[in-house]
Amino acid sequence: MTDIEELLRSRIRDVEDYPEQGVMFKDITPLLADPAAFTALTDALAEIAERTGATKIVGLEARGFILGAPVAVRAGLGFIPVRKAGKLPGATLRQAYELEYGSAEIEVHAEDLGADDRILIVDDVLATGGTAEAAIQLIHRAGAEVAGVAVLMELGFLGGRGRLEPALRGAPLEALLQV
Repeated sequence: MTDIEELLRSRIRDVEDYPEQGVMFKDITPLLADPAAFTALTDALAEIAERTGATKIVGLEARGFILGAPVAVRAGLGFIPVRKAGKLPGATLRQAYELEYGSAEIEVHAEDLGADDRILIVDDVLATGGTAEAAIQLIHRAGAEVAGVAVLMELGFLGGRGRLEPALRGAPLEALLQV
């Protein structure tokens, strides 16, 4: 385990039976509250952005906003929020996707992505991969290229990586921590 992995793991709190019985929730708020850990996380994700040749960062609502915005600033890139449907004014592109318990939709401002853009998607957790897959589809529909997906932690037992790999078309999926 690297020093950064050890630091990040030490600042993630396990919360049993949240949000429901039998679930072990990974709470990143202690990590965000620690300036050294948050800076290390931001630096590591910004390095991924630079390595992948990203031109913009997309953050997925809501924790992807918290992580993605400082990564964009650190890497000198633009930041684009991908929001739940109905939260953005003006012309948007919308993508529906399936959840374990139903369906949802996300959207992005249509003018924020273009053919010259290489997008790094940033989020806190890769679980089943549904939201990230929908974001990849949205980015492709906008005519932009996906440079990759970068997450703080991947919950490998939920199979999100296998779901995303076909949609990524060879772009990397990088998780700083495997759980």
